[in-house]
Amino acid sequence: MEDRPFPGSEAVKLFLQLLFGAIFLWMTAMTVRTSLAVSLWGAWPSFAANPWAVATLWDAYFGFLTFYLWVLYKERKTGARIFWLVLIMGLGNIAISLYVLLQLKQLRADDPVDAVLLRRA
Repeated sequence: MEDRPFPGSEAVKLFLQLLFGAIFLWMTAMTVRTSLAVSLWGAWPSFAANPWAVATLWDAYFGFLTFYLWVLYKERKTGARIFWLVLIMGLGNIAISLYVLLQLKQLRADDPVDAVLLRRA
């Protein structure tokens, strides 16, 4: 069977670009806004005292680690793997959305959108 882009592949690619672009902008703006209101270190004692906040933080970081496993598969160079690990664990969804946007940008016009999931030869 021939591997051809499925109908609507360009629309899906555009949707993903808009979605991850919005996540990148929103999370960057929210991080800056929140940082100007209260420092991370200043908020830590009350945050750490709330069990739901701690559980949510663990959940987020396990999600970051799960996403990083895909990055580990996609990236062949050790330097890139380390770079993205630091960014993802440090910036969370800001780095994740940026990574997805960069992967979408690398797709060729004739690539199906699901090719973004695969390692390039």
